Amino acid sequence: MKFIKYGKYVGEPADAIDLEELVKKLGNFFLQSGFESQFYGVSGMDPEKSMEALRDAILRALQEGDWMHEGAMSDELREMLNDPNARQSQEVRDLIEKLMERMAQEGYINPQQPPQVTPPPQSSARGQVGQAQERDTEARFEITDKTVDFLGFKTLQDLLGSLGRSSFGRHATRDLATGIEASGVSREYEFGDTMNLDVSETLFNAVRRDGAKVPVEITYKDLMVHQCEYYSSCATVVLLDCSHSMILYGEDRFTPAKRVAMALSHLIRTQYPGDTLNLVLFHDSAEQVPIGELARVQVGPYYTNTREGLRMAQRILLRQKKDMRQIVMITDGKPSALTLEDGRIYKNAFGLDPFVVGQTLEEVNKCKRAGILINTFMLASDYSLVHFVQKITEMCRGKAYFTTPYTLGQYLLMDYMQRKTKQIH
Repeated sequence: MKFIKYGKYVGEPADAIDLEELVKKLGNFFLQSGFESQFYGVSGMDPEKSMEALRDAILRALQEGDWMHEGAMSDELREMLNDPNARQSQEVRDLIEKLMERMAQEGYINPQQPPQVTPPPQSSARGQVGQAQERDTEARFEITDKTVDFLGFKTLQDLLGSLGRSSFGRHATRDLATGIEASGVSREYEFGDTMNLDVSETLFNAVRRDGAKVPVEITYKDLMVHQCEYYSSCATVVLLDCSHSMILYGEDRFTPAKRVAMALSHLIRTQYPGDTLNLVLFHDSAEQVPIGELARVQVGPYYTNTREGLRMAQRILLRQKKDMRQIVMITDGKPSALTLEDGRIYKNAFGLDPFVVGQTLEEVNKCKRAGILINTFMLASDYSLVHFVQKITEMCRGKAYFTTPYTLGQYLLMDYMQRKTKQIH
């Protein structure tokens, strides 16, 4: 008689690890801003990263392990990870490779194989051929839009959790209109209104006119509709400083700023679909960058051309037909550069140059005349900058927040979700 013996299935160690939590743990690695580079991000906008660097980042995340639930890995494997020579362990290497494979399969990373290089012949009919130049054949990867969106969602979730659920809202105004959410007294239906009927008031009008009888005959004049709050639409430009100072003085300010911009993008897309968000980076000059590329940008050895950033933000906002238009400027330094009329860059990093400050404030004044609000989030508390920032907010009736990289997100989201109720009436 033939027997079949069944054993207990033991899954792969990598299958027990929550991939979303791992990606969240790797967030700083994916969003690195050049802070850890000795050249402060001279790689610029290059979105590619080394697979070997990813392996090291995963290993560090596994060694910390405070984000994993109990039983995610065996005690033996945990001991291997804590070993100083864990990188040489075949079991650890297999675990990391399996996790990378899962990340690729679920669309968090896009691996890129190194190019195949055929070595040239050492000689030819015309003579000797020199040695071929070495090429970088290391496998690389790029993060996908799914990863960017996921990290933005997680950042927003964390920030809203710290703010409290009661802070989550819309851009409310004092005007009333017919819509979906009732918040005012009912009124008679008018042609063109949303058919958000107040059924009880409609029936009461019919009964009051003809008395209580069945069937109830409802006429056009009986119709009553709910009124709801009118929610204003808003066009926002995040003006993000990516000058060299954002990673100086032993602190990375650029990565938290990128996280907050991604969270704001996710908030607008999911909760305020009528709003728009654009991103402008300013350094020696200024450039508009798609939100999807935000995670891939790095700072560089640049000055701070605040005026050029304001100019580009104005051009973007003036094309938007919205109830409100605002600039959210995130910076940590003083303006130190200007683009002259002939295209040359005037630079002065020593103190507050009166010429640079005067031209920048003139641009702020143009924003005021165009009805564009400027809210400034200053990631520094230099006393020489306080008066300059206060002057900006005074001119355009905005607000200034002197924050840290750790509190930036809370201040910015609170400002976005609550402040605009005071501007449109």
